[in-house]
Amino acid sequence: MSLSPSLFVVAACLRLFLAAPASAEIKEAVILSTNDFHSAIDPIPAYWLEGDPPPHLGGAAAMMSLVEEIRAREAERGVPVFLFDSGDMFTGMLSKLTKGEALMEMMATMGYDALGIGNHEFDYGWENFRKQMFRVAFPSLSANIFYKGTDIPFARPHAIIERGGVRLGVIGIIGQDARSVVLPSFVENLDFEDPAPAIKRSVAELADDVDLIVVLAHQGHTGPMQTDAEHHPEIQRDFQADIDLCGQVPAIDVLLGGHAHRGIEPIYVHPKTGAIISQTYGYGTRLGFLRVRYDTETGDIVSHEGELLKVWSDQLEPHPVMAMKMKAYKDEVAPVIGEIVGRSRKRIIRSYNTESALGAFSADVLRERTGADVAFMNAGGLRADLPEGDITLGNVQDAFPFYNTVVVQEFTGRQIRAILEQGFTLLRGMIQVSGLVARYDLAQPVGERLLELEIGGEPVEDSRVYTSATNRFLAEGGDLYETFTRGEWIEEIDRDIAMAIVDHLKEQDAPIGPPEMGRLVPAIR
Repeated sequence: MSLSPSLFVVAACLRLFLAAPASAEIKEAVILSTNDFHSAIDPIPAYWLEGDPPPHLGGAAAMMSLVEEIRAREAERGVPVFLFDSGDMFTGMLSKLTKGEALMEMMATMGYDALGIGNHEFDYGWENFRKQMFRVAFPSLSANIFYKGTDIPFARPHAIIERGGVRLGVIGIIGQDARSVVLPSFVENLDFEDPAPAIKRSVAELADDVDLIVVLAHQGHTGPMQTDAEHHPEIQRDFQADIDLCGQVPAIDVLLGGHAHRGIEPIYVHPKTGAIISQTYGYGTRLGFLRVRYDTETGDIVSHEGELLKVWSDQLEPHPVMAMKMKAYKDEVAPVIGEIVGRSRKRIIRSYNTESALGAFSADVLRERTGADVAFMNAGGLRADLPEGDITLGNVQDAFPFYNTVVVQEFTGRQIRAILEQGFTLLRGMIQVSGLVARYDLAQPVGERLLELEIGGEPVEDSRVYTSATNRFLAEGGDLYETFTRGEWIEEIDRDIAMAIVDHLKEQDAPIGPPEMGRLVPAIR
């Protein structure tokens, strides 16, 4: 069939139009980001900063006000603004009592464009998170999670987000380290694959249709679970996993990290690929801000400006819509969380890389209630201090936010040594203990850091069998503690750790205080 003269002319012009290179243009976009929010709905007293009383940082209503200020300012200049999170919205009292619903509602209200799935999104099981991610309009992304034994994705691997003429290809991934801090039985029906090949598959689908590739990456070493981490550079994790991933996938333009709680200041630019890498300290105290300008013809970023903006909640008017919604959730659970269950003479604090009062206290409770010889708690399972004065049920739920039962096992002295050696690697913080005294030296090689060990005031006997109480997460081998999976499982007490603590507090006739320390004794140099 031949074309008529008029149609031939139209077709020829169309071919010329499609073949002609577009004139170069520089476009601009602002990308806002959060990570590891961990249900920090309310402002946090920044006791590590100067001030009497100390200033407050973060909180959902203050964060939304800051986001809206930036959106309004950039709209006057015609610059589109995007908002992403790189995982671990869940965890915390309000998250636990609503099984994450309050956090997804918070994100929807603030107008997030996408969530990169983190390990704590599975705190209440994969089926619950699937329910939560389908109740909101924004996509929850992970390119490397599949239903077990299949190639069926658990979630959307990627999405195209377009605003103001700017098209971003957004990909989510979760790392193997993050996978290992999920209660194993909560994700037993899922497979977690290597992130790099998954990203490459998504890039192949997206590259021709978007201006920039943005990766929401929840990976690297587990971060210190301390709200004052920015004040302690010695406990900050590196972000080498993010650097390596950008090296493996040069197509990545922007990587927004999570899981390590590593505040990257200043914004990092990959020396070989030019990828821009950003991450906040978590808990909503900072808002990641990145302005990028790119060449529409080449797709190259020609300039950028980035910083981690402090969310000064004392200076920001709380956003009324967010404040109203979060108050509704709090009011719903108030009859439960407001109950006073005990009192404390002093604040009982936690620490990630050292022996802590909260760790010792919780391990003592487990040992006392089970009659075990020793007890263990993982530092990452302690998420808030217990306050001085009245302790409410909500305070306890904030401190112990995971669905974790109490498990009693049997171990040989040799196996207990192995558990402690794993703790002294500090890969997942310092293991917290009761019923034993361990002297250690972090200057020694990994696996040789335990110097002396006593249980019940006597030197440990390697072949003797001891009873141990812990939480189910550790008992299933969470936080890389594989030795727990080799112990003889004696009993599982169907009582949540938080409620076991509540039972203990209610039984006390007088206010509690920090327990005696000196169970984990570092070598003196």
